[in-house]
Amino acid sequence: MSVHRDQLLAACESLLTPERFKDHGPNGLQVEGKPEIHKLVSGVTASKALIEAAIEGQADAILVHHGLFWRGQAGTVTGWMKQRLRLLLAHDISLLAYHLPLDAHPEWGNNAQLGQRLGWRIESHFGDQLLGCLGQAVDNHVWPDAQSLAAHLHKALGRAPIWVGPTEGARPIQTVAWCSGGAQSYFESAIAAGADAFVTGEISEPQAHLSRETGVAFFACGHHATERYGAPAVAEHVASRLGLSHVFIDIDNPA
Repeated sequence: MSVHRDQLLAACESLLTPERFKDHGPNGLQVEGKPEIHKLVSGVTASKALIEAAIEGQADAILVHHGLFWRGQAGTVTGWMKQRLRLLLAHDISLLAYHLPLDAHPEWGNNAQLGQRLGWRIESHFGDQLLGCLGQAVDNHVWPDAQSLAAHLHKALGRAPIWVGPTEGARPIQTVAWCSGGAQSYFESAIAAGADAFVTGEISEPQAHLSRETGVAFFACGHHATERYGAPAVAEHVASRLGLSHVFIDIDNPA
């Protein structure tokens, strides 16, 4: 079965409502390919490796979280940008990219899917554009200290997190806050929201001090590791509705 490219785009736009977000780049159709779509590939980032794998898999369209175009770029088609675009255009493949809209979807988005994987329920939202999630374990589990939560994160995500905890004594962790990717700047909002711990993808220099001084544990679990669940969930949902074939291709990234 196939659908027109515009039908795929309309289904994604209806689901993710990109018009609601102030974002760092364009959401939606970034590269226009062939009109008829039979197979959809999803991935985290529109890297050359993902595009090549999609070509090998005979994809007609690719849906990603990190697209090709961002504010502040030079706007020239040279080097790595030329190589990626050349592959997409030569094989007539459409590229759809959704950044914050894909983070935020309450069921299929990165944060919702990350919470599901970690066994956490969302009780409220916080931070810029309310992207951050606050909640507790679905079984009401309380971790006795930051080290025990670090072990849980390692097991669930397959990567040992970088973490910082309070300098004095063990603090039980019941209320958790999380926001996938590079959301370390949300830490202060998570503290203000009443979190015992904050989970994201990356850590910068200030967060270690804030964690030690406030007693709220901070966990950096990897940008890629925390954002590899939303794109395939959205793509599978849309592909199922439209009757398309879908494959998720995970290009590993140590970041």
